[in-house]
Amino acid sequence: MGPLSGVRIVEMSNIGPGPYAGMLLADLGAEVVSVQRLATGDLGFDIERRFDLLNRSKRAVAVDLKAPEGVALVRDLVAGADMLVEGFRPGVMERLGLGPDACFELNPALVYGRMTGWGQEGPMSAMAGHDINYIALTGALAAIGPRGGAPVAPLNLVGDFGGGSLFLVMGMLAALVEARTSGQGQVVDAAMVDGVASLMSMHSGYRQADFWNLERGTNSVDGGSPWYTCYETKDGKWLAVGAVEKRFYALFVEGLGLSLKDLPGQYDTARWDELRGIFAARIAERSRDEWEAVFAGTDACVSPVLDMDEAVQHPAAIARNVYGQQEGVIQPNPAPRFSRTKTGLKGAPPDAKVDSAAVLADWGIASDRVEALRAQGVLPG
Repeated sequence: MGPLSGVRIVEMSNIGPGPYAGMLLADLGAEVVSVQRLATGDLGFDIERRFDLLNRSKRAVAVDLKAPEGVALVRDLVAGADMLVEGFRPGVMERLGLGPDACFELNPALVYGRMTGWGQEGPMSAMAGHDINYIALTGALAAIGPRGGAPVAPLNLVGDFGGGSLFLVMGMLAALVEARTSGQGQVVDAAMVDGVASLMSMHSGYRQADFWNLERGTNSVDGGSPWYTCYETKDGKWLAVGAVEKRFYALFVEGLGLSLKDLPGQYDTARWDELRGIFAARIAERSRDEWEAVFAGTDACVSPVLDMDEAVQHPAAIARNVYGQQEGVIQPNPAPRFSRTKTGLKGAPPDAKVDSAAVLADWGIASDRVEALRAQGVLPG
């Protein structure tokens, strides 16, 4: 099921962007085996396993990587894999005996995916960091937030999942295509700072063309313009407006019951505050749902700001089947969609302590070896 059906991937379990990359590959049909810590057999989150969505559609084994026998077992899994995903600090996999050179000796065609925040080398490569740190050093964080206010962290979407996971998956898929031709694998080095810098390409060009101000909240698509921002409605909810193009802007103004000839010009930046005040006053006269009804079916680019609970219930999401359900947990269905090699949710997050023996058997590990490793405490009993 899915375009990557038949592709085998070893994922060295971690938190956040690494498992998300593995989830995306599993959603596309790959068999992803998450190698987890023996002590817990999971990521250690204090939530029910079924809610750990980043591990959905995978299989899992719990292994003691401090034991040479545990490392040897993972090496055997790598020998039969098409890809490996790891998100540790530089040098960790090498110290385990699972670095690229060691793995390529076992499997020359392996695509070895590495994801870090700062990269595999450089003055900050060994430092800890999180999404907010990576987007801070790439210009993205400074550009997000209200005028005169502090920068706003956009969840951990931009650095971890955008600049990290998505670029890693893109690189690994490209390397897999090449390996199918050359017979040789390679390392895919995905650093979040690299990915975020790439995401900033358009804005970087605009800045150098003197088309983007460094003061946040003063530009066309950073909330600075009155036609690309959010407005509070009568019921204390919010309406998102993205009426950028002139024809869309005209429809937005018309929907508000206003006239273009009575308003400041759309691109008259000196009067943006005045225009914003006019729009805010009008939008505050009705509820969010009332405005949604006004703009329904139009190209005014106006949308209700939904919270996570509301988003799954919106008619558009239901009509497109954006969300599915496993074990009573509502979650996004795999994306993107394919016309022939259909994708779908393959299973809830696995319990490594239960799944280990079956996974190892399917990957050709002899049952007597599994039993011996259990007896030694290398595998869960």
